[in-house]
Amino acid sequence: MAWLQGINIVVLAIISATVSLSGKPVGAQVRHVVGGDRGWDPSSDIASWSSGKTFRVGDEIWFTYSVAQGLVAELQSKEEYESCNITNPIKMYTDGLHTIPLEKEGIIYFASSDIENCKNGLKLHVDVLPRASESPPAPTTTTTTTVPKRVVADGPSSPSGSAHYGTSSLLMLIVLVLYVTMGCAY
Repeated sequence: MAWLQGINIVVLAIISATVSLSGKPVGAQVRHVVGGDRGWDPSSDIASWSSGKTFRVGDEIWFTYSVAQGLVAELQSKEEYESCNITNPIKMYTDGLHTIPLEKEGIIYFASSDIENCKNGLKLHVDVLPRASESPPAPTTTTTTTVPKRVVADGPSSPSGSAHYGTSSLLMLIVLVLYVTMGCAY
């Protein structure tokens, strides 16, 4: 029976290692529920909700709303957004629940199809920034000297290849340790 327990430990270790190595890096994607708990609703303060948010390529925004209160229009320009002109939208979202992947940098404008709700603040502009790892390198400054006293190498041009894994890896390690210690006690 001891050999069977040894096999169980090896199998559990292999499964744990597989799960740990296939984990996703932490912070790879953020899902923003527009308006928070209230969703896309006239009583939500969308401007306050969005003011502290950072939207990046790869994130998603989720609209949850009552179709009876108006649809969500994706607009083409800042002018349409500011004037609540929804006569020529890029897209009209109509199902009450919609996920929009943020696939490229730039500003995206959304407004309620109900003009009064839009004028009362039920609209959103999203400034999509590059992925954290895609940020442009800091500008370098060069000075000309005849005899440099000290030469300083530039830092790496790309982020480290190491990945940070979420709590699933830690949890699997804890389960493995508990299994080994509890299993050896019998």
